[in-house]
Amino acid sequence: MSNEKYEKGLAIRTQVLGEAYVNKSIENADDFNRPLQELVTEYCWGHVWGRDGLSLKERSMINLAMISALNRPHELKLHIRGALRNGLSREQIREILLQVGIYCGVPAAVDSFRIAREAFAEAEAEEQGQQN
Repeated sequence: MSNEKYEKGLAIRTQVLGEAYVNKSIENADDFNRPLQELVTEYCWGHVWGRDGLSLKERSMINLAMISALNRPHELKLHIRGALRNGLSREQIREILLQVGIYCGVPAAVDSFRIAREAFAEAEAEEQGQQN
């Protein structure tokens, strides 16, 4: 697939989620799930994340709250890593997850904090690996 929105989406998706993750997702696509990869890249990342109304950092903040509320742990970990790449601090992420606890329930916050700690540890390990 090649069109302007797809290419824009691919660039933003790679910037936020990391080249290794995006390349793996696209390379592992098969006839069954390739249309989903194309849809996500073009519409989520190209059409919505690519709009001017919010910064990538602001979009990450919104995503963390929504994905926590929806209890999507895999996506939450992925987007916590993306939020760090978009300039959110651990403290800002903590505050978002505390807000989740108030409006979505303590169990959602407990799970989200656990997942955030895992994401932070993975990000630290990746950073240390790049420094060596």
